[in-house]
Amino acid sequence: MQDVLAALGIKASNAGASTGTQWIAGGGKEISSFSPVDGKEIAKVTLANEEAYERVIKKAQEAFAEWRMYPSPKRGDIVRQVGEALRKYKEPLGKLVSYEMGKSLQEGYGEVQEMIDICDFAVGLSRQLHGLTMHSERPGHRMYEQWHPLGIVGIISAFNFPVAVWSWNTMLAWVCGDVCIWKPSEKTPLCAIACQNIISEVFQANNVPEGVCGLVIGEAAIGEKIANDPRIPLVSATGSTRMGKAVGAAVGARLGRSLLELGGNNAIIISKDADLDIAIVGCVFGAVGTAGQRCTTTRRLIIHESIYDAFRDKLVAAYKQLRIGDPLDQNNHVGPLIDKGAVEQYQKAIEKCKAEGGRFLVEGGVLDGAGYESGCYVKPAVAEAQPHFEIVQHETFAPILYLMKYNTLEEAIAIQNGVPQGLSSSIMTLNLREAESFLSSAGSDCGIANVNIGTSGAEIGGAFGGEKETGGGRESGSDAWRVYMRRQTNTINYSTQLPLAQGIKFDL
Repeated sequence: MQDVLAALGIKASNAGASTGTQWIAGGGKEISSFSPVDGKEIAKVTLANEEAYERVIKKAQEAFAEWRMYPSPKRGDIVRQVGEALRKYKEPLGKLVSYEMGKSLQEGYGEVQEMIDICDFAVGLSRQLHGLTMHSERPGHRMYEQWHPLGIVGIISAFNFPVAVWSWNTMLAWVCGDVCIWKPSEKTPLCAIACQNIISEVFQANNVPEGVCGLVIGEAAIGEKIANDPRIPLVSATGSTRMGKAVGAAVGARLGRSLLELGGNNAIIISKDADLDIAIVGCVFGAVGTAGQRCTTTRRLIIHESIYDAFRDKLVAAYKQLRIGDPLDQNNHVGPLIDKGAVEQYQKAIEKCKAEGGRFLVEGGVLDGAGYESGCYVKPAVAEAQPHFEIVQHETFAPILYLMKYNTLEEAIAIQNGVPQGLSSSIMTLNLREAESFLSSAGSDCGIANVNIGTSGAEIGGAFGGEKETGGGRESGSDAWRVYMRRQTNTINYSTQLPLAQGIKFDL
């Protein structure tokens, strides 16, 4: 791993704040980043204090005044170069993501590929920030709308996607003319430092103003400062519903904007008309990928009663084939949870499910012994449960899958929608009527609804986000770029008269 750290500019001790091209001594306490893979310390980081935060904010304000005047295609070309740099560093950055977060190596590479993809998307977008023209009711007048950058965008990201979600926001915000300040999870700070080093190379080569790409690594207090700072018109926050409610309330109190990507409690409906071979792959990957630590992880299976027993047995057999271990070994399917706190939550969820009457078909448990020294490896578990169980209504960030039966499609949709969260959903069916009903306004109430694929694996071309307690935000593709801009309606009078609205006469 030392060669990976060296390639990405990670030192034994690292500053926790940056203006994009200059590192700032954080001034706060020093923390260590430990890998959940083997429990070893990777490196240390000095967290940003209030003074460091203020320096980053002020540089961002200064940079915005200049950056917003760059033509959007020029900003896009710089983002294109960022994409090229990420291609160059894909292997070491992907390995660091895998090692510091604990996801599989292929998922680590995949996350960096998402960053590259969003750069490509943003480059094209830089020439397509379109407004509309409207016909005026007044002769000799023209109306149109245009979009302007907002200013500073604060980005609060979570540990489970330590680099990709930041890039979804940042690359779009940059081509829109905004500057960004990133507060990554303190559980994965080295991934953020590596990204900052990669970006710095590109920015210095292009003489980009210092402050366009800010970084402040800190604990919850830094996130609170971002949420309450009136100098930051938009705060994009990814994390738990509890965190999102606090951020949303703070930003709303100052009439700022928030883009919230919060918890998911995602379900797959398995129809009697499903292709069970496809369904089993989608369900198992959705449930155990990233050790159940995705916001789009499959947490509930709603199975038609006529095929319930057959599918249950097929699922249990598939779980017996799972290999749990070092995620950098591509022969393994499941890596560790992020830390021992996550393991405790996993254990509590299993106990709660049993107390409510759940029956485990695949028992969970914490693994120990050779290869599991970090104490963060757990067994993916499967339980039969009821939709009304309190534990089923909540998101547990771990590989626990709940099974339940249904009789009619209407019942299945009601069960799927009957949770506070509304991120991702899926139905496995070859029945066209079922598929269309699931996608109709009377179907899934989630921001993402799929047919014959699982709940995870969103592509950057579509807007990503959910409803209800998932927060309502949209990131990445489609027209998500509008979130990072302000709309302005313009009217131009090119006539020799000044007609007033509604025919009002005001002669002087």
